[in-house]
Amino acid sequence: MKKLFDPAPILPDKILGVIRIVLGLLTVYHGQEVFQAELMNEYSKWAPFQGSYGRLMVYIGKSSELLAGLLLTAGAYTRIGALFLIGALGYITFFVGQGRFWYEDQHPFMFVLLGVIYLFYGPGAWSVDARLTKKN
Repeated sequence: MKKLFDPAPILPDKILGVIRIVLGLLTVYHGQEVFQAELMNEYSKWAPFQGSYGRLMVYIGKSSELLAGLLLTAGAYTRIGALFLIGALGYITFFVGQGRFWYEDQHPFMFVLLGVIYLFYGPGAWSVDARLTKKN
């Protein structure tokens, strides 16, 4: 009970690792849509993607989500993965969702916030980054 009221973190490295892996897997789940042509065609019909580069933007966005998810899941180049996550989901939040993150489009913005955490704090436990750092 005493630890519950203690301001010191409880297993911060492991908690960051667990959340990073779950975040990565969720992002992979969303990014794998890049392989579903019918769904990608539907996204291309959305108003923000109308125009000559709309279809390309949809594929770049979903590919960025997939890459971010893979990097975050493995904890490999975590900060690069976090930047991809922030970029892709930030675009969705502020351009596709028109910036309404406080009441309608909260889901993508939560991914952006989690990306910011991993950009500044690093991967936590169980990461390729940590193994590479130990060897150097």
